This record gives sequence, structure tokens and C-alpha cells, in this order.
Amino acid sequence: MKSLSVLFKPKSSPAKISFPTGLRSSPDESHFVSLIHACKDTVTLRSVHAQILRRSLLTSRVASQLVSCSSLLKSPDYSLSIFRYSKEKNLFTFNALIRGLAENARFECSVRHFIMMLRLGVRPDRLTFPFVLKSNSKLGFRWLGKALHAAAVKYCVDCDSFVRVSLVDMYAKTKGLKYALQVFEESPERLKKESILLWNVLINGYCRAKDMQMATTLFGSMPERNSGSWSTLIKGYVDSGELNRAKQCFELMPEKNVVSWTTLVNGFSQNGDYETAISTYFDMVEKGMKPNEYTVAAVLSVCSKSGALESGIRVHSYVLDNGFKLDRAIGTALVDMYAKCGEVDCAANLFSNMRHKDIFSWTAMIQGWAIHGRFQQAILCFRQMMYSGEKPDEVVFLAVLTACLNSGEVDLGINFFDSMRLDYAIEPTLKHYVIVVDLLGRAGKLNEAHELIESMPIKPDLTTWAALYRACKVHNSNRKGEMVSQNLVEIDPELRGSYIFLDKRYAAKGKHQDVEKRRLPLQKICKGWSYIELDGQLNKFVAGDDSHKQVREIRLKLEEIMSLAVERGYIPGADWSIHDIEEEEKENVTGIHSEKLALALGLLRTAPGTVVRIVKNLRIRGDCHSLMKYVSKVSQRDILLRDARQFHHFKDGSCSCGDYW
Repeated sequence: MKSLSVLFKPKSSPAKISFPTGLRSSPDESHFVSLIHACKDTVTLRSVHAQILRRSLLTSRVASQLVSCSSLLKSPDYSLSIFRYSKEKNLFTFNALIRGLAENARFECSVRHFIMMLRLGVRPDRLTFPFVLKSNSKLGFRWLGKALHAAAVKYCVDCDSFVRVSLVDMYAKTKGLKYALQVFEESPERLKKESILLWNVLINGYCRAKDMQMATTLFGSMPERNSGSWSTLIKGYVDSGELNRAKQCFELMPEKNVVSWTTLVNGFSQNGDYETAISTYFDMVEKGMKPNEYTVAAVLSVCSKSGALESGIRVHSYVLDNGFKLDRAIGTALVDMYAKCGEVDCAANLFSNMRHKDIFSWTAMIQGWAIHGRFQQAILCFRQMMYSGEKPDEVVFLAVLTACLNSGEVDLGINFFDSMRLDYAIEPTLKHYVIVVDLLGRAGKLNEAHELIESMPIKPDLTTWAALYRACKVHNSNRKGEMVSQNLVEIDPELRGSYIFLDKRYAAKGKHQDVEKRRLPLQKICKGWSYIELDGQLNKFVAGDDSHKQVREIRLKLEEIMSLAVERGYIPGADWSIHDIEEEEKENVTGIHSEKLALALGLLRTAPGTVVRIVKNLRIRGDCHSLMKYVSKVSQRDILLRDARQFHHFKDGSCSCGDYW
């Protein structure tokens, strides 16, 4: 990186570049090139490589093919080894290596070998620059990008269509949109007319910068558009939150393809419109468009987030009927969907039948056991992953720590937390610390939890202190709770939960004006929601929701189940400190939480004995938790609710969480 002068320094005597001496290669060389292309794994490739060395056939052509093949097999270190011991380092071997390193995310190494190439006097060509520019796009060095641009001009390849596209893309991705536009505008008219990709990468740059006005203007000026042009603009609208514009653009698209459909499904999912995301997928299938693995993974992710089990099962059936392989992407998505929709045993069955498991599939399964409170299975799965040779990452440890938290395994949780740093050199993130603070707090080790927060190398945020505050409240440690609450007050609030904690604290002391002051910012924060799927259709509720077509029946059913619960001892809102108002007003306030509305609809629309499944994006409120325990006993129904942290399985008046969450 330091010796960039080689990009500009003229060479008095360029090194000799070796090319094949004849138009036809020797029979042995051609034979081994064919064998290299046939290799499906590095073990086979190494065997072929050994035979090549034995016969002294490692020519520049063969070395280039070996480097390319090892790169395709995701073995960049092997590629580097082949290159290092290759006697002839010419244009072909350099191009193969630079491309292979870029495609294996070894971006800095790719740039370094480009500089080495120049030092050795090997002249780069039109096939060299696209990949070194791609590497710099990922590194984000605009200054290096300008140097590479100058080098492209120096070697007279800057007007090549591939190089030009790469230059525009590189500037757009290194926050140099004005330079990207300048390169575009200075491009030969022939390129602007012939290269749709040149337009697409510039439009994509403005979409990434959320400048949809400029993106739309460029789109309208295109001499010709392809499906990629439309999909780029649709994705731009999606990422900017303009879903209506995205849908309008999609409807105007002359030939819709699987990419545009998938972009739309992802767009609705990203913006929290899960009902439309799922209906868009099924609309796509009904219109005869075959989804690909990315579409399937996208819609299964939506089913996971919303708890849409019936829709997920339909997608699974489609996967089986249409010959999709349960590979890492789709297999992992199915495992995640079943686990997060409450069918963790189905997830485990699928997982065990997956032939190829990667870190993502292992994580999905461990997390699935963890959120269901199945500690033993989570730890067993973690051990099996270790035996398979897969190394854990920080996300796997989050899943394992969650399993310890939900099962109260304090000592083992601390051991895993320490093992991250000591055995695997993984530095814990804020999320890891929050879980451990919660774990210690749950066990009543409030001083240890406080000491951990004070000793953290990362500045604790609101969620960290909130975890300790909850523990203080559960264990009636008022003095420490008061001290912790001061930290909550001092931190600029980012999460809805903080206001709830402060509301309880101030309201309990009768400081209603302070409560109102603290509640003002809540107007700017999104409300919590709950989903329940009935007859394959998602139903969404927010607190106080009256938009559902069965709102009257829902309210009546809610009154009915609450009355029955009160007869069995349920006290509405008694567990929570809110305004000092009349009991009937408390009942009205606490009776409209989203999970209660979802519960009422579930009891209305499902047959006796059916499990009621609800998904909530925040932690379940204490009053709602209490009500559901009583309702499970009164109605003789199992209620399965997934909140922001875990599953709550209500049965016969008790909950699987043991009343701590």
C-alpha cells in the first residue's frame, strides 16, 4: 500500500512477459488443464497438482488454471502458494490471482499483488483493473481509487467498457458520487448507448445514497433498460422506505423476473409489512414465476419474524415438490422458521437431515433450542458443532449464552463468556455483556453484575443498565435500583423499555409530572406489535388497535376472558406501577395491549384444544403474562407466545419461563 509510486513511475526496460510459444499446447498440458477444470474439491486438485509437478509441467498456463480453480474452491491460501512457487509470473497468473483474491474477500491482498505486478514490470490489461477496483470498492479508500484510476489512464484501458463500469462503481461505493458522475459523463457516447450496466451502476450509487430524485432522473434518461435497471430502482425505493413507489415501479416493469419479485418480498419484509411480503411471494408463484433459493430464503425469513407457521409449511411443501435442495441457505432458513414458529422439534429433524451444515445452520439450531429454554439440547448441539470441526463465532456464543440465560445456568454461562476471549480470541460485544449482566442479575448476584458493567471495556448503553435495573426490581433491591436508575436517566434513551422502567419508578412515588415528561419522547418511537396467523392469514395488532374487521367481537371476547380470569384470582394491572387512577381505568389501560387483542382473536377463531400462537416484537408485559397464565387454565388451551427474548409456553396456569423474563 505504501509504494504507490509504481503506479506512475515509468519503466525504462519492462520485464519480459511470457506467452505460449505455439498456438497449440502440448498434449500433456491440455490433458492436465482438463483435469484441473474437473476438480470439485481441493483434495482432488492437490493430487492433480502433484502429478503436474512430477512431470515438470507447471507452465504459466497451467499455473493460471491452478490458481483460478483453487480460488473457485474457496482456497485463496492455496492460490497464493501456487503463485508463490510459480517460476513464470506473467500477466495471466497475476490476473488469475488478483481476481481470485477479490472473489474470496481478500481485498487488501488483491491490491498488494497488483502493486507487486507493477513492480515486476508486468503491464496490466483490461482484465486486471475490474477486480483491483472491486477490491478497493470494498476497502473504501477513495485516495487509492484515484490512484488506480490514474493507472488505468496511464495504461490506456480507462475507456474499456468493463473498466469504465468498475470505475463508476468504485467511486459510487467510496462516497465519491460526484466523481462517479464525472466519469460517466466523460465516457464515450458509444459506451453510454451500448452499456446498460454503466447506467445501472451509477443509478445504484444514487440509490445507495438515498438520492432517489437523481436515480429516477438517470433512469428516465436511459436509452435502453433491462431487468437489472428496473430491479435497481425498485430496490432503491425499498431501501428508502418508499414502498408505494417501489410497487408502482414494479407494476410498470415490462418483464418481471425472479430478481424483481425477490426485491419486492425483501422490501416489504425490511419495512415490517410481513403480510404483504408473504402475499407477494404467493402471488408470484400463482403467476407462474418460479422462485429461486434467494426468494425462498427471503419469504421463510418473513415467516420466522412474524410466526407465520402455516405459510412457512406451504413454502416448505413447494420446496419439496419443486426439487430444491435443502442446502445451507434454504435448509438453514427452514430450521430457523420452524424453531421461531414454535416447532423446534421439527426444526431439529430438518437439521439432522441436512447433508451440509455451516456456521449459520448450526447457529440457527442452537438459537432455536435456546429460545425454547431447551438448555441441554442447545449445549449438546454446540458440542456436536465443535466435534464437526466448525469453529464458533460471536453469534454462536450469543446463542449459547441465551440458552444459559433462559435456563438459569449461571456458572456455565460465565464459563462460556470467559472461553470466548481465552480460548477463541473473540472479544465480547455489548450484546454478550448484556446477556451476562442479565444472567447474574437473575441469580441475584447484583453486585457481580454491577462490577461487570463498571469493568466493561465498552461503554454500557441503556439496555445494559436496564438489565440490572430489572434484576434489582425482581430481587427488591431498592437502594441499588435507585442508583442504577440514575444511570438510566443520564443516558440518552434509545429503547422503549427505558421509559417503561422510569415510568414505574416515578409513578410508584407519585411523581406523575415526571412520568409525563419522560413519556413525551415515546410519541416518536414505534409501537410494539403482535402477530397471530389464522387460516394462513396474518393478523397484526398494536396497542389499542381498533382497525381489525372483527374489532367488536375481539373486545367482547377480551372482556369475557378477563372476567373469567378475575374470578380465578387475576388482578388486572396489579403487578405494575402506573398512574394512581381508579381500578376500572387501570383495567381499561392494561386491557388493550397488542398480545391481549391477538389472544382474544385466537380464542375466537380457533377450535377448542388448538394451540394459540402469538409473536410479539417486544418483551411481554407483566400484566399480559399474568392474564395468559389464567386464560390457559380457564380455557384449557396451550398458548405459545414468542417475545423479543424467548418463548413462553402457557399451560394449566403456569409458564415455561418460571415467571422471569
